[in-house]
Amino acid sequence: MIKLRNPAICRSRWFTPLICLGLGVVVFAVSALGGQLGGGLISLAVLVGFGLIMLLLGSRSETIRGLTVARDERFAQLDLRATALSGLVMLLAALVFWLVEVAHGHNGHPYDWLLAIGGLAYLVSFVFFRWRG
Repeated sequence: MIKLRNPAICRSRWFTPLICLGLGVVVFAVSALGGQLGGGLISLAVLVGFGLIMLLLGSRSETIRGLTVARDERFAQLDLRATALSGLVMLLAALVFWLVEVAHGHNGHPYDWLLAIGGLAYLVSFVFFRWRG
């Protein structure tokens, strides 16, 4: 488990909205550099909107509090299971996309790299957690 130096920072109700704002600014800047100003503005608006929803509904919804600031053992277990399922879905989607690309006579890039990275990450983490007990 990762220990934070200052857990009060992550427990603040402003943590997630500020992360969303920061990520939105980064996506906007990268999009603007790539000549996609409109896409960058849309991405910034979506991320800021998501951060605002998390801020405004966080005091009313146990689920949103569990996703953001009020972490207990139950929410940690839910997060672990949801993360594992979403990783499985992403790897299966990359496998299907790779198969489609290969069936069309292409080389399967970049899906082959995503599958290799996902498989390697799984093996390394499995060995690591087995070793750690």
